Amino acid sequence: MLYRIFPFLSWIQEAKDPNVLRADFIAGLTVALVLIPQSMAYAQLAGLPAYFGLYIALFPVIVAALWGSSRQLATGPVAVVSLLTASALIPLVGNPDSMTTDELLSKYVPLALMLAFLVGAFQLLLGLFRLGVVVNFLSHPVIVGFTNAAALIIGLSQLSKIFGVEMTRSESFVSDIWGVLLQVGNTDIPTFLFGVSAFVIMWGFRKYLPKIPGVLAAVVISIIVSKLIGFGPTLDDAGKVIDPGMGGGIVGVIPQGLPTISLPHFEFDLFGSLIFSAIAIALVGFMEAISIAKAMAAKTKDRIDPNQELIGQGLGNIVGSMSQAYPASGSFSRSAVNLNAGAKSGMSSVFTAVIVLITLLFLTPLLYDLPKAVLAAVIMMAVIGLINFKAMKHAWDVNKHDGIASGVTFVATLLFAPHLDKGIMVGAGLAILLYLYRTLSPRVAVLGRYKDGTLRDTDVYKELPTDENIVAVRFDGSLYFANVSYFEEAMLKAVADNPKAKYLLVVGDAINQLDASGEEVLHHLVERLNANQITVVFSGLKRQVLDVMRKSGLYDHVGEQNIFATEDMALDAIYSWMGMDADGAVCPLKYIRKMA
Repeated sequence: MLYRIFPFLSWIQEAKDPNVLRADFIAGLTVALVLIPQSMAYAQLAGLPAYFGLYIALFPVIVAALWGSSRQLATGPVAVVSLLTASALIPLVGNPDSMTTDELLSKYVPLALMLAFLVGAFQLLLGLFRLGVVVNFLSHPVIVGFTNAAALIIGLSQLSKIFGVEMTRSESFVSDIWGVLLQVGNTDIPTFLFGVSAFVIMWGFRKYLPKIPGVLAAVVISIIVSKLIGFGPTLDDAGKVIDPGMGGGIVGVIPQGLPTISLPHFEFDLFGSLIFSAIAIALVGFMEAISIAKAMAAKTKDRIDPNQELIGQGLGNIVGSMSQAYPASGSFSRSAVNLNAGAKSGMSSVFTAVIVLITLLFLTPLLYDLPKAVLAAVIMMAVIGLINFKAMKHAWDVNKHDGIASGVTFVATLLFAPHLDKGIMVGAGLAILLYLYRTLSPRVAVLGRYKDGTLRDTDVYKELPTDENIVAVRFDGSLYFANVSYFEEAMLKAVADNPKAKYLLVVGDAINQLDASGEEVLHHLVERLNANQITVVFSGLKRQVLDVMRKSGLYDHVGEQNIFATEDMALDAIYSWMGMDADGAVCPLKYIRKMA
């Protein structure tokens, strides 16, 4: 119980080892060098002032590391959650790009903090009540389709900042992007050059100097060049513009010091509008976090507890909402950096947050001249890695229904943009409906003897010998209210196709569940066939199915003598009842042995 309440106790003693501490410090520093510019870029994507990214890189990072179950998961701002935040808030308060700083701080930011609190509260409740399984309703193909669409939307949404033109925010994302493309002729050349140069620098460092963070290099070089050429405005000590510069958009003044610590302000009249977005963000964010956590745990041999991770992510978001942070999640890219840099425990994330704290206290003036076009390039470079159409094709190859769900999610997310939560809800709903459709009509196989003596599907093996006295049928699915009629029809059809049959053998190895409706149908089926001088025999029924049969009285109705552990035991008994040798003409095992 103590370790559940304070999960960091499982690694805090290890972190005191000088070698572990050194490894965690190096990993934490490396992640921080990527996180600082990336967090500012993602805050911009969420519609917030860039410096709010530094706030989300502080307390949520520490809390999620201390109360989560993964030792290497790097929590903080992520692209998809940032975009979902913007898509949830913009319809309620308007386009943040057209707001003044005062309007942003008074209208947009409070809702972002409220959203973070709701996301965290939902995740925390799921974790406390051990309901992490709920994320399984978002299947992998749906997440793949959503992520591909979101990555395209994120990338395209940054085009206006690369070209230095305005982008409207309407109910149609496609129209907004078209409006940006129509303004290409008005491109601000210095802004465009900063954006393209940032791409070149990040690509070059990734290819030729992979050990040095390309993001950091692009930011540092861009700040130096921006300062030297006077790209942004120059302010006097009072904060007034004394030189407009070249008109380019820069980050500007970043408040020094810690974020304000206070409870988020709740707009209760907007609660209903935000709660569904909060649930979508909570589930999508956690799916991203738990996926990378499990992938890393497979390499480190650590154990991941999804419910504990929900608690960690939930607490991180709740604490973040009290310290000027919008919703956070685990990051694929920074977690990989953390692991590859040698992180041994959650202490690496603590070091990351400490370096961000030092930046907030002392280094923010250095970020003043950072061009916003560079942050846009950072975002676009990051989401390129999220685009994976091969995964959608793979889903189609494995299962056509999964491929359909993935494709529909992708298209719906694009069409509903900027309301991305609707896209993922459509995909999740379709995936569930397709699953129900599959379970409505499970595979039913009429069985015959294969050459090795086993029973196999006569539809697959056309020439299998069968016995006119016995119909052996395998039902490949759970027996519940949605498919009981299909089951009954399939059994009656198998008997009707074999009018001389005296026994119906139901091979139930694949029946994992039996509900009240299924029990009722089995009861009537046995009764009906018995009245027609046909004995129903079961084999391979699982314990949970037998328990239901015993509790309902169906077990006694069928008769213990008609229930067997295996199909071979059932067939031996049937032939014994018929007074025939199972090695005789009616069960041509001699023929089978000759073939073998």
